[in-house]
Amino acid sequence: MKTLSHLAATAIAAVAFCLPVSIVLAAQAAQVTTEPTERGSANKKKMAVKKRPKQLALAEAETPEFTNFLQWRAVTEFIDQTSAEHGFDRDELQSLFRRAQYLDSVVRLINPPRPGKAKNWTAYHDRFVEPRRVKAGMEFWDRYEPVLQRAHDEFGIPAEIIVGILGVETIYGQDTGKFRVPDVLVTLAFAHPNAPNRESRMAYFRGELVQTLLYARENGIDPFSLNGSYAGAIGWPQFMPGSVRNFAVDFDGDGKIDLRNSPQDAIGSVASFLARHGWRTDHPMAYRVQVMPDRRWPELIGQGLKAQFSRSQMEEAGVIVPDDVPATLSYGLIDLEDDDRPVQYWLATNNFFAITQYNRSYYYAMAVIELGRAVSRQRSAR
Repeated sequence: MKTLSHLAATAIAAVAFCLPVSIVLAAQAAQVTTEPTERGSANKKKMAVKKRPKQLALAEAETPEFTNFLQWRAVTEFIDQTSAEHGFDRDELQSLFRRAQYLDSVVRLINPPRPGKAKNWTAYHDRFVEPRRVKAGMEFWDRYEPVLQRAHDEFGIPAEIIVGILGVETIYGQDTGKFRVPDVLVTLAFAHPNAPNRESRMAYFRGELVQTLLYARENGIDPFSLNGSYAGAIGWPQFMPGSVRNFAVDFDGDGKIDLRNSPQDAIGSVASFLARHGWRTDHPMAYRVQVMPDRRWPELIGQGLKAQFSRSQMEEAGVIVPDDVPATLSYGLIDLEDDDRPVQYWLATNNFFAITQYNRSYYYAMAVIELGRAVSRQRSAR
């Protein structure tokens, strides 16, 4: 049995369930006024492109705080359970917790946005669909066009969607996070800030800590060699450790999965993730619609991240549907609030909702689509 002390520190990579600019980005970003959201998903930048991400600034400025996690009952119970279920040596797990550092900046970053802050689709859109990302996206697409085509051929995912996700998540590998992943996950697994869902969130991060240890053991690396976002997401596509073990693929054929250093693996892994979460080849994503006053359409909003209503059901509820919307598909009705501007309403297909499995936010999914389209338009216009 390999113990953690035997794990050689080599570089590799990754994670994907964009929890970072995702779970928090989704919450924080959708509720922006003039400020962007985390990336959290690992891209935290103000509208002024040159400002460094808040996450990066905090990661560089903070002096980690020593905490004796081994004195905590919950940590002792975690060590007992993880050792029994996965065969880790108890001494090595104790050594890991001695090395782990409490990060107050992570606790501050993971906090939900202040209540009452108006959602602002325009600000959210402009944070991600902006010249720097579009230019970087064009260069990325040009360089890896054969790989993007292969991902489409094998998984059915359009290049513009993969380009959109990698651009929103990390600006094509430019901002993958500076936090040591075990520090982040230990902090959030055992010292998550107070919130209505605190217990379930801590359980989630404890699970991701186990996934990190398993991933490190399987790949012969020191888990502390993994850096990522303030939520523990790693690599170009910002996969969480559990997602890297379940959905990532070796797409460059070198015999290993490396989402931190291999753009090819990142491309294939994003495609694999979407294909495993319901993407349907050559189906549309979303249609802009209008709604009639005093009808039943509000009942169709917030019905989960899935397409479950027919075109005729939408029309009967008071949704004004364009003629080109297929009657053979199912839809969900989504709303994008936009500060003091009119709310945007869209019919979303299963492909749109596949993107929300990457980051559970309408705003995130629409930003991915819009960035990919912007890059595609600029490439076509050259």
